[in-house]
Amino acid sequence: MVMLHGARQCGKTTLARMIAERRGGTYVSLDDEAELRIAQADPITFLLGRRHPLVVDEVQLGGDRVVRAVKQLVDAEPTPGRFLLTGSTNFLTVPTISESLAGRVQIFRLGPLSEAELAGVPPAAIDAWFDGAPAARAAGRTARGEYLTLLCRGGYPEVVSLAPDRRRRWFGGYVETVTQRDIAALADVRRIAALPALLRWTAGLTSGHVNLSEAARRLQTSRAVIASYFEWLQTVFLIHELPPWSRHLPGRPVRRSKYHVTDSGLAAGLLGLEAAALAAPTAPAAGPLLETFTVNEIARQLSASARDCTLSHYRDTQGREVDLVLEDPGGAVVAVEVKATQSPDPRQLRPLAWFRDRLDAVAPGAFRAGVLLHTGSQSGKLDDRLHLRPIDSLWTG
Repeated sequence: MVMLHGARQCGKTTLARMIAERRGGTYVSLDDEAELRIAQADPITFLLGRRHPLVVDEVQLGGDRVVRAVKQLVDAEPTPGRFLLTGSTNFLTVPTISESLAGRVQIFRLGPLSEAELAGVPPAAIDAWFDGAPAARAAGRTARGEYLTLLCRGGYPEVVSLAPDRRRRWFGGYVETVTQRDIAALADVRRIAALPALLRWTAGLTSGHVNLSEAARRLQTSRAVIASYFEWLQTVFLIHELPPWSRHLPGRPVRRSKYHVTDSGLAAGLLGLEAAALAAPTAPAAGPLLETFTVNEIARQLSASARDCTLSHYRDTQGREVDLVLEDPGGAVVAVEVKATQSPDPRQLRPLAWFRDRLDAVAPGAFRAGVLLHTGSQSGKLDDRLHLRPIDSLWTG
């Protein structure tokens, strides 16, 4: 079977309905209380009494009883493609579902729209990075102010065409729905009001490290409660983790993850920020939000790519840091730095050069490219496997 999961309102239901219609199947949603009651009362009959392929939307609401019934039917008749399950929670981390469907399910994650999708162009930049030859062009085509507008808009399909005032209201309603409905339906959350507050606090730290003890102090609750709530925010795809990368480089790496809000528009909305406020050279949120925007764009492109990469970051106790490390199953590595500047300084490549040299020493041939992405127009190769590229090279070639 196939599992399609991702944040609410990113297009899963639209896609699932299209697949069911195109293949002559059936679509049902467990968001419908009547369907949910029928499914939980007699899941086998519910699943067999419909034309296949059967799409079961928001399957996590059915809990273990429904998921185990799907497993039973697949084991009895393992014909591929009979079931397409979708969910607005991470299927593998919902505590009310103990069955992982290991060996029986192919899992895909659908995120908000990438800029490459919106531009209608096939993404090719990441493959070029791993080939060691990032495509160069004369100049970037996107001004800094346009980048800020894009990051404040984000990629949720329903938001793309909304005016800023309507977008703010949409994000407010979205957070309320996900925290007070989706999480509340699956978790024992006694201080539901703390969830939006925790998410807003995390948005203020997007692209950075999160201190849960500090969050607990600010929100006046225990660290254990905050840690549980933080995990739920990841389970419903509102934030995602960027774990630390290490391959025994010289020095002492910091073993702490970084976190990004999964949509930069949502992060900006939570902070009450628009492009005009971020345009000031001293705006402290511009850099972190732009990094989140870029990391999300890369993650979304990879989710639709045949290239299977892990995403992580590097930081050591000496303050050396690489914003994003991509590694494929063969051990090839690309390192990425993101800067909000329109005038990148070659000195900003030093962390990438250090990372390249140390990785060359322990794993010759693994380092394929270091790319400094920025909001200016410069594009070129500055050193051995080190490149400057505008951020929009991710979707304009």
